[in-house]
Amino acid sequence: MRTLQGSVERMGSVMLIGRVEEQAAIDRLLMDARSGRSGALVVRGEAGIGKSALLDYAAEAADDEIRVLRGAGFEPEMELPFAGLHLLLHGALDGIGRLPDGQAGALRGALGMGRASGGDRFLAGLAVLTLLADLAEQRPLLCLVDDAQWLDHASAEALLFAARRLEAEGVVIIFAAREDEHAFPAVGVPDLHLSGLDTECAAELLTKHAGDLAPQACARLLEEAQGNPLALLELPTLLTRAQCAGESPIRAIGIGSGPAPGRVHRAFRDHITRLPKGVQTVLLVAAADDTGDLDVVLGAARKLGADLADIDAAEAAGLIHLGDGRIRFRHPLVRAAAYHVASLMRRLAVHRALAQTLAGRPGDVDRWAWHLSTAATGPDEETAAALERSAEHARTRGGHAAVAAACERAAQLSPDPRDRGRRLTAAAAAAAEAGLYARAADLADRAASEVTDPMALAFLARTRAMVAMAHGHAQIAHTLLAQAAETVIEQAEDVAIMLYFEALTPAWIGSDYTALTQTAARVSQLRVPTAGRLWPLTRALAGMGGLAAEEPPTGLAWLRDLIEGLRDRSEPMELQERARLAIWDLVIGDDMVAYERAAAIERECRAQGAIGLLPLALVLVARSQMFLGLHRDALASAKEGLRIARDTDQGHYAALLIGVMTYLAAIEGDEERCQALAEEIAGVRDAATGGMRCVSLNLLDLALGRPEAALHRAEEFGAFGPAARTVMVMHRMPDLVEAAVRAGRNDFAAAASERVQIWAAQTPMPWAGAVALRCRALLAPDEEAERYFEQALRLHLRGGRLFERARTELLYGEWLRRLRRRADACRQLRSAMEIFERLGSRPWADRARAELRAAGERQIMEGHVPAGALDRLTPQELQIIRMAARGMSNRDIAAQLFLSPRTIGYHLYKAYPKLGVASRAELATLDLGENGRLLD
Repeated sequence: MRTLQGSVERMGSVMLIGRVEEQAAIDRLLMDARSGRSGALVVRGEAGIGKSALLDYAAEAADDEIRVLRGAGFEPEMELPFAGLHLLLHGALDGIGRLPDGQAGALRGALGMGRASGGDRFLAGLAVLTLLADLAEQRPLLCLVDDAQWLDHASAEALLFAARRLEAEGVVIIFAAREDEHAFPAVGVPDLHLSGLDTECAAELLTKHAGDLAPQACARLLEEAQGNPLALLELPTLLTRAQCAGESPIRAIGIGSGPAPGRVHRAFRDHITRLPKGVQTVLLVAAADDTGDLDVVLGAARKLGADLADIDAAEAAGLIHLGDGRIRFRHPLVRAAAYHVASLMRRLAVHRALAQTLAGRPGDVDRWAWHLSTAATGPDEETAAALERSAEHARTRGGHAAVAAACERAAQLSPDPRDRGRRLTAAAAAAAEAGLYARAADLADRAASEVTDPMALAFLARTRAMVAMAHGHAQIAHTLLAQAAETVIEQAEDVAIMLYFEALTPAWIGSDYTALTQTAARVSQLRVPTAGRLWPLTRALAGMGGLAAEEPPTGLAWLRDLIEGLRDRSEPMELQERARLAIWDLVIGDDMVAYERAAAIERECRAQGAIGLLPLALVLVARSQMFLGLHRDALASAKEGLRIARDTDQGHYAALLIGVMTYLAAIEGDEERCQALAEEIAGVRDAATGGMRCVSLNLLDLALGRPEAALHRAEEFGAFGPAARTVMVMHRMPDLVEAAVRAGRNDFAAAASERVQIWAAQTPMPWAGAVALRCRALLAPDEEAERYFEQALRLHLRGGRLFERARTELLYGEWLRRLRRRADACRQLRSAMEIFERLGSRPWADRARAELRAAGERQIMEGHVPAGALDRLTPQELQIIRMAARGMSNRDIAAQLFLSPRTIGYHLYKAYPKLGVASRAELATLDLGENGRLLD
């Protein structure tokens, strides 16, 4: 038999035959890093195809100019939170002390280096980004992560969060991942796919590696290897001398027609089984351990009869490398082979030895618990309890997937069915929080068969409803919550009423108005005392049921009372609860209050590093800014929120933010962008996103002179169905009134106006009353219309939606021009045109300009008002400039915007020339308007 020794020497260089394009892609990344630019890449392909060799090439090509950090994933450690991240960063942990306090605490807690502190699970990703950027300040940095498909969820999430934010740090992250059923999801990071070598390159590789093979042996191996480089290197080791010389047929050794990686794996297994027992032991211990720590491996190996000499022998055999006190396998398949070649009893013994070695070591509590549980062969409450404690530790570190795994394994080891049900319920909830909805559904189903307590079932129903909503099954979610309320109503009426209230949201999103009215009717049967603490919630439920039943929306006032009552209670609310309540501020219609509260929540999210909650906060901020006429700020908020929502896999908020961007494009009259954005959310079925999409397209049609198209779409969407009894009435119905009047459909216009009047009466905001009066003016005879227009303008002047004021002035000016009152008309039209220009509403400004010409105005500025200095900035530059002008350092701005300090400096460098300044000191002298324009 041949040995594996020869294949170790220069293996990386040999295996890269035929990879010129792939090497060039890596060279470009490294060249960019040397120039201060960053990048990330996922190298994908089957086992043995050359991914690890490309990582080796990248490490060699980095030379001494670029610092290299290496890590890898390992399947048995997928449930250990941040295990992969710890392996990658173990040589750079001294840099944590230079991070901002919140980030430093999050990363120390994540890596088990200190007391775990609660917080947003994405804060560890921000800490990783800052740490890598700090390391690159000294020299460019290259991070290599092999077998990324086996990374634990928390490590993968943190590393990808950082990778998607790399811009100007001089950092490169390259992941290597298999293309199989265990795919490594890396949305937003470019892929490089490796396929098998062509026949010519495969023959060259085989000849260089095993040049003494007979031609018929070469032909047979080329056929069997299917272009897989590692197979070409390792399959010759299975041949006898006679087969190599062509004296014996190769089929005699049983090389089958299975995939090459399987045969390569078998080659490693065969080689390992021929090694002495002690060498096999240290290989198995190193494979079972996730740290590569030589002290840990040696400590456990000694308990099993091996010693340092066996580690030396394993290195001499070319299977592992030693360096910096750590063990690294020469290829991930070697590690897998070393683990799986051992018998079950042998693996159990190794995990017990590792648990004994790790017992009592600071920072190794989680690893100890997992090795202990892996060694368990039956129910064991002590081990189950240890895993449950590990789950709580993982929860404070943001490792929701790890919580699910630990609780699930603890449930498997639980002798008591009640403990089993409780732990499965906790596992299901954690899996849902981690976005692992299929797993959450399975765990919830298993928990349901173990749980009997009504309160526990109610908690489980919340998780199952979350899963249903994630899959778009709003009706199922409503039913689960409503049924759960029924099961606990005798035991805990307050919990039942809260469950009923929660059940309204999926019913509303799913447009199940029958369910809404039935739920409200059921709660009304409870006869809750009007002086009790549950009365405001019960009354709000009744009001929302009334909206669904198309009754006058008195529920809006009741909802306002409920929200203010909850805010005024003595117990402080958590940030997430405050954010959920802030959603209803926009329903009430006080845009400024909604903006102030949303902005306060946004600031707190940034201060706490609550990245997961930030998309919701930015939805609220962007929509408030949009209504206030701060369109440029709204676009900046929406774009940032969209990026974070996609990073954190929050598709619902991503869709809402795209809806805001769609509406802003409609206001500007940018038909191409508006249509493209609308198409992105065309498949989203929730009422809020669908309503914003419809409103945006209607507004675009109205602006471009297509009122019939707007009416047709509105009728398809259900213009006068129950969906019209939502907050969107004040946002979409005035458009339909105008469109119907222009299309000569006065009956439709009157019906739409009636809805506006009802809602405006319940919204004590001046802008709402003004819009309602404008709608009445459009339908009134001439002798009454002027009174309505004038009353509307007086309300507009009290503040509120500036875009709506300009529209009222435009319509009033058009009405005055038709009556040949040209001077009065020009006054209204000129004001409308100036507002539209300031808001960037080009088609509306053009319409006002055309009316001015028709009214005889001669001094009309042609074209558009020149853009202000800040209008030349990108939305991200705008945010950074404002923060810098307030005296914030690059590091402080980076912490708030979830970028690196070097990226902040890069954007400032690009922004200065656009503003005509040369330094931060000059920037501080500028007066930056809150509406996104420069006030000189």
